[in-house]
Amino acid sequence: MPIKVIESCDSAYRYPLLIKQLLLTPLASAPEQEITYQGNVRYSYLTLRERIGRLANGLSRLGVETGSTVAMMDWDSHRYLECFFAVPMMGAVLQTVNVRLSPDQILYTLNHAGAEVLLVNSEFFPILAQIAPALEHVRQFIVFSDEATMPTPPVAADAEYERLLADSDSEFDFPDFDENAQATTFYTTGTTGNPKGVFFSHRQLVLHTLACAAALGGSREQGRLHREDVYMPITPMFHVHAWGFPYLATMMGLKQVYPGRYQPDQLCRLVAAEKVTFSHCVPTILHMMLSHPVAKAVDFTGWKILIGGAAMPEAMAISAQERGIDLFTGYGMSETCPVLTIAHLDSQDLADPPERQAVTRAKTGRPLPLVDLKIVDQDMKTLPHDGKTTGEVVVRTPWLTQGYLHAPDASQALWEGGYLHTADIGNINERGFLKVTDRIKDVIKTAGEWTSSLQLEDIIGKHEAVHEVAVIGVPDEKWGERPLALVVLKQGFEEKLTEHALRNFAAHAIEAAGVSRYGKLLQVSFVKTLVKTSVGKMNKRLMRADPEALKI
Repeated sequence: MPIKVIESCDSAYRYPLLIKQLLLTPLASAPEQEITYQGNVRYSYLTLRERIGRLANGLSRLGVETGSTVAMMDWDSHRYLECFFAVPMMGAVLQTVNVRLSPDQILYTLNHAGAEVLLVNSEFFPILAQIAPALEHVRQFIVFSDEATMPTPPVAADAEYERLLADSDSEFDFPDFDENAQATTFYTTGTTGNPKGVFFSHRQLVLHTLACAAALGGSREQGRLHREDVYMPITPMFHVHAWGFPYLATMMGLKQVYPGRYQPDQLCRLVAAEKVTFSHCVPTILHMMLSHPVAKAVDFTGWKILIGGAAMPEAMAISAQERGIDLFTGYGMSETCPVLTIAHLDSQDLADPPERQAVTRAKTGRPLPLVDLKIVDQDMKTLPHDGKTTGEVVVRTPWLTQGYLHAPDASQALWEGGYLHTADIGNINERGFLKVTDRIKDVIKTAGEWTSSLQLEDIIGKHEAVHEVAVIGVPDEKWGERPLALVVLKQGFEEKLTEHALRNFAAHAIEAAGVSRYGKLLQVSFVKTLVKTSVGKMNKRLMRADPEALKI
């Protein structure tokens, strides 16, 4: 028999899953809740809705219409939040520009995406001056500044942001349209070649928001997100929509705190002054914050932080618990919108000592609702959930990008076999927790056996003298590759620890942990700094290219 399709009467509302629907609940239940930018600008959700309408009317007067691409260059701000809603709600596409890319790469992404309107913070006027002559599609510029006096723009500006809003009506009739319409685009922070464009629809963003709410609200205690939380992102809004959490925080009607550029002292002060209770960031940013002198005077008790973008060392989870921070891992990537898994502890786990909890907190987590995630071998056969067998992580869920913008071959490879290939390798244990053990490109291949760079980093990072560590594979005539640990020491330990002593510490710990026997071939090199990507991840490709250049 054929599948029966639900029929509706002509007057029934079919309710497309559009971003505008995320505003309904906060406007009904928390209209006076506060949104603040750096503690200086403050307004309510009612004002947010008015400003979204004003921005849409202003953009419309400048010629933005259905299908237009509007690009934004700013730090995390109330302006960005307004663009997250106004632009896609018009039926246009929001391009979030990674301002930490090189000027040439920023130019490439704007031209590749076909951006027609560019909103730009005066802080990026020097970059705009470099790229403006080569912009192929941008025809309108909207400028703004956090400075008392607006610097002279390097281009003829068509509007100033606040003046544009002030001169526009707050009422805008945001239409219904196909929920599969493109809402956003941004570019991956790839370490080879030009960045790749990924894109997401209204339906995908709404479903991702709902699934994150279900997962974070489903925890009985640890890592739970609720209506009385105070949200502050420590992940750029230009990167995967700040992991989608501004949409989630808005839908739930939370107090929202936007910090602007990430400066450790400013972030610490905002956590204290605004009583922030929920954030998300990469490990390097949190490490930078907690190592800052200002952090010593801040009580972080009750602050919940979702760590993603890179593996969280168990040592970080232990030290965070000592500061009263509820630190736990999430997993995803640019192509996945991004959240796929969250490492929530069960009630019985909370009775464990911090060292034992850290093992679970540092795992990559269990899948969100609607996520079909598995590990597979080279033939795409599903591997067992025994916590040992390792394979590539592949996934299906409604909010994955359907491909790369204008790149059909790369899109085909991404979705080979009907699952999105993450290029991560890992295992899943009996409780359903995924543990990503490495990127396929970063795993160290010694005598035909794989050694996880992340496992070695976790072991070395537990030494009291280690500030940061990255483990890479370096060529070796006998073994093919052997692991090299690039280590930044904490201040005051430079004369107290030798590379040989740290190598011995690691060798004993590697043997005790049962890591690959070839892990004991580890070499150690003390360096001044580690190379990172534009969003704070370790750039192992560049470190592998010339590790000698990093040595002290």
